[in-house]
Amino acid sequence: MISTGDLKKGISIEMDGQLFTIVDWQHIKMGRGGAIVRIKLRNLRTGAIIDRTFDAGERFQRAYLDRSTVQYSYKEDDTYYFMDTSTYEMIPLTAEQLGDAINYLLDGMQLEVASYNGEPITVELPVTVDLEVTYTEPGFKGDTATGGTKPATLETGLVVQVPLFVTTGSKIRVKTDTGTYVERVG
Repeated sequence: MISTGDLKKGISIEMDGQLFTIVDWQHIKMGRGGAIVRIKLRNLRTGAIIDRTFDAGERFQRAYLDRSTVQYSYKEDDTYYFMDTSTYEMIPLTAEQLGDAINYLLDGMQLEVASYNGEPITVELPVTVDLEVTYTEPGFKGDTATGGTKPATLETGLVVQVPLFVTTGSKIRVKTDTGTYVERVG
């Protein structure tokens, strides 16, 4: 069991028969009443994010996830297949289980898969991913002074806002948690 005082970002808990990971939390001391804890949780099976409020000192069942290194292999219909690099076993995950992670998957990419009681739940992406721009409108001379942005379609189908100097064929770094442009890498 884990109490509200021991909570940190990234800890997984079991609550109401569901698995959650803590995205953010806040300890709030009320004027005359007791303290409360506001927690933002992400459901590990569905990817849904919820906000809940608890009294300070409330306890939760800690969920220990097993992690193993996998390599993205291929997609067939709505199922994505990953190969465990230690056992060479194929692990299937659905698009629903992966959520937004499907926008960052590249052939041969190394990831961590999180499993609970032997059941694969989701993959954990790196903080940033380098992707190639497959299409974007050309920027015009003089536009760079405004600091504007334009949409760019990436090799995985993801569309992000990029600075005007980015062209089709450029490689850019994208943050996987927010889906935002970081820098041009090539």
